[in-house]
Amino acid sequence: MSFIGAPILQGSGTRAGFASLAAKRVGDATRLADLAQASPLRLLFPRVAEEEPLTACLTNTAGGIVGGDVLRVEIRAMEGARVFALGQAAEKIYRSAGATARLDFDLRAEPGAWLEWLPQETIVFEGARLARQTRLAVAGDARAMAGEILVLGRTAHGESLSHGLIHDAIEVTRDGRPIWADALHLEGDLLRPLGHGAAFGGGRASALLLLVAPEPEAHRDALRELAPPDGIRFGATMVGGLMIARWLAWDAQALRRHYGAAWTLLRARAGGLPPRLPPLWHV
Repeated sequence: MSFIGAPILQGSGTRAGFASLAAKRVGDATRLADLAQASPLRLLFPRVAEEEPLTACLTNTAGGIVGGDVLRVEIRAMEGARVFALGQAAEKIYRSAGATARLDFDLRAEPGAWLEWLPQETIVFEGARLARQTRLAVAGDARAMAGEILVLGRTAHGESLSHGLIHDAIEVTRDGRPIWADALHLEGDLLRPLGHGAAFGGGRASALLLLVAPEPEAHRDALRELAPPDGIRFGATMVGGLMIARWLAWDAQALRRHYGAAWTLLRARAGGLPPRLPPLWHV
């Protein structure tokens, strides 16, 4: 039995779910080539405007992730295909009694393809244990944009993290060659790194956006001109032809708004797509 306002304690999850999507180009359109999924993950396909890519919505029917869950997502844009995948809602990582939740994302853009991966926030609850690995593989002249938003604690409830595990790793390859890798590892007592000026500096929400596209420096400069509001730290740089942008803020909603504006700008500039996000983003 649980009560409203009581802490959520989980740690015996045994779910091993996956969602796998491959899309191919047929004439001037993009169509499904393969689809596989296992509970609690599902991929839904909302109706979108004709000029939009094939759009897939990733849904966790369990309503959250508990310690011990092992979930895998694969999104593949085959040669010349255009795919936009996004999360249906913020993902919640619940408190664990000891087991670690493991998430694995495999994103692949083949020659001539366009791939967007826009997840909504991952909210890490007090005492949660999360290990996430994201791989972005871009081939030939493909273009890709991928990101993540991490919220440390239920900030809307005034919750801060004091202990737990967050291991969040990402790697990017171009034609099979590694061009960038990064990992965040926080474990045990989280108060010091989250409060330290050389780390999170009291921030409770962070975000990352990666872009592989022609003329990346021009996109970086345009993004820099989109000045964030007060209270948000923001920077954009280049590594090996990859544009990397990061955000850090106390106010998760303010960060989300600026992040959405940045994504809208870049999908129009780099992907030639309408400067808008799906209605799900605004729910």
